[in-house]
Amino acid sequence: MKNMKKWGFLAILSILILTACGGSDDTGGNQDGSSSGNDDVVTLNMFQFKVEIADELRAMLDEFESENPNIKVQLETVGGGADYSAALKAKFASGEHPDIFNNGGFTELGLWKEHLADLSDEPWVEHLLPIGAVPMTDEDGTLYGMPVNLEGYGFIYNKDLFEEAGITEEPKTFTDLLEAAQKLEENDITAFSAGYAEWWVIGQHLLNIPYAEQGDPTAFIDGLNEGTETFVGNEGFEQFQALIDLEIEYGNTNPLTTDYNTQVTQFANGQTAMLQQGNWVENMIYELNPDINMGIIPISLNDDGEAKLPIGVPNNWVLNKNSEKLEEAKLLLDWMVNSETGQRYLTEEFAFIPAFDHIDPVGLGALGEVILEYSSEDQTLPWTWFMWPDGANQDFASLIQEYVAERIDYPTLLERMDSTWQNLK
Repeated sequence: MKNMKKWGFLAILSILILTACGGSDDTGGNQDGSSSGNDDVVTLNMFQFKVEIADELRAMLDEFESENPNIKVQLETVGGGADYSAALKAKFASGEHPDIFNNGGFTELGLWKEHLADLSDEPWVEHLLPIGAVPMTDEDGTLYGMPVNLEGYGFIYNKDLFEEAGITEEPKTFTDLLEAAQKLEENDITAFSAGYAEWWVIGQHLLNIPYAEQGDPTAFIDGLNEGTETFVGNEGFEQFQALIDLEIEYGNTNPLTTDYNTQVTQFANGQTAMLQQGNWVENMIYELNPDINMGIIPISLNDDGEAKLPIGVPNNWVLNKNSEKLEEAKLLLDWMVNSETGQRYLTEEFAFIPAFDHIDPVGLGALGEVILEYSSEDQTLPWTWFMWPDGANQDFASLIQEYVAERIDYPTLLERMDSTWQNLK
């Protein structure tokens, strides 16, 4: 009872203090987000999805705050196995609008453009690589986002386990990949760590391959929207079945319940020889196994054409145009890519490949170096999922999971993909 009276007194006291200060918003200060009195501190709310750099990003923001004592940054990270898009929509629906958040561009840009600030005239734009501008530039040429980085993905592989199995050359074709998996199995090594519990691993990154290997991926997607193209009967999507079957046959047990963390941990601990992920997992793998010797190879559907890696902008920093702290948010974005501290974190701490021509890509790990090499040689495939209908990636993942669970056959999977596209477009 004494404690209840104590807390009741404190609650009343707090209300009186807030009323006296005139504060009415969630920053505990003035309407522009600053605090009352002489401190004049502005708090920015940043909502981001890259769990791989959450700690490093917080450390970088701490240094930003040291250099800019009138600005504080409240960081919230939702990603990995969580649905960032749904979480962001929930925030806006509840009236909690972040000042800085992420947007994938293309279709997602159209969905959110009404909330986004025009960044076309920001100081960093002159250094932006062309590939970095594409996802967030609308038909009028207005730029709405700053790329987080460049990333690429494929099958990450353990070079020591490959050597143990007698695999002397990197697999570049589907036949090469099949033969490598067979050699690994013959040497009692599980070939793949298959994380089929994660919708984005299979319904986005893996499924991107048959889209990206179309002769003209954009024209194919336009054809799906117009009803002149279908998944049924498309050669690339017919070949996709063999890729799924290969990963399941030579992969870990229980792939449908293997999540992102388990998938990466299995590979890092040497339980599997290959992992379908990208250079964003580099820090996580090295933390688990600093001595691992790894590389990355393409995900091939067939034996035709040149080996290429899907490389693109994974996401972009965008600003809420209605934020009362917009100028401070713009300052943070500029500091991230134009200050010496920000550039150091981008390359050395995040191990990111910069999307800017004035930042040297130093400090890249083994995976980042390979992706930079493929990018420099223009041996790249596009990331097409940002052009799919909103929500299609998760529905596609569910269909792939049903196929792996043997609840539907592959022709049914393709038929239902066609229906999904037409219903969501």
